[in-house]
Amino acid sequence: MNVVFIAGPAGSGKSTLTSTLATWLESFERSTCKVNLDPAAELLPYVPDVDARRYVNARDIMVERGLGPNGALVASMDELLNYTADIRTEIEECASDYVLVDLPGQLEIVAFRLLGPKLLHELSSGYKAAMVFLIDARLVSRIHSAYSLLLLALSTMYRINIPTVVALNKVDTVVDVSKYGQSKLLERVYEVAPIYKLLAEERECASVATREVFIDFSVSLQLCEVLRQAIKPPVPVSAKEGIGMDLLIAEIENSLASYE
Repeated sequence: MNVVFIAGPAGSGKSTLTSTLATWLESFERSTCKVNLDPAAELLPYVPDVDARRYVNARDIMVERGLGPNGALVASMDELLNYTADIRTEIEECASDYVLVDLPGQLEIVAFRLLGPKLLHELSSGYKAAMVFLIDARLVSRIHSAYSLLLLALSTMYRINIPTVVALNKVDTVVDVSKYGQSKLLERVYEVAPIYKLLAEERECASVATREVFIDFSVSLQLCEVLRQAIKPPVPVSAKEGIGMDLLIAEIENSLASYE
């Protein structure tokens, strides 16, 4: 059994990717178990095989404890730790080739609080695991935005400590599919998305390091070098349109093979 965690900021397309990846894997006769780990999820584009909401519901906690949405989610995830063994049992009963775990949209709940790494490692203990970190292509239209999102990805990688594939989602929103078609769309994304210029080894960091922020230029230069050492250029995908799924699955399997 292989466990794949789908992470990323709110609105990056995690639930849609979970659904699309499951469809792709199943088309190659690889069974999947779809896990919703978000107690605050309202609507999902898939029917979860394992659902955190069966154990903890953020809306109920919000009403019972008089909390706001964010406080209720934090409390829900804390509460969810008490049901880790039950969730793991459900996952094992699926007996699937792949377990796709759709993480909460509030990334800080998983990535920056102590319970996040603890919960994820307990669910995947004994199995190969990988993480997909999603970045919305529309949010990295400028170099300094690419810096920000990649640093968030790097921070998450350090906290979770699981082999990670970074994916640039919603590429169909920055490149016209009708004009280029799916076959040439990915080539065009590499040309127009600043995030690839930032991570491209053939370009000097000095040519892309941002001067648009208050941080000293030398800091941007050094960060550029660090990001290139730690993160491979993201896999361009569109979860909604099913674009780039073959590339993403290949990278996921490479990460799973490297898992210790």
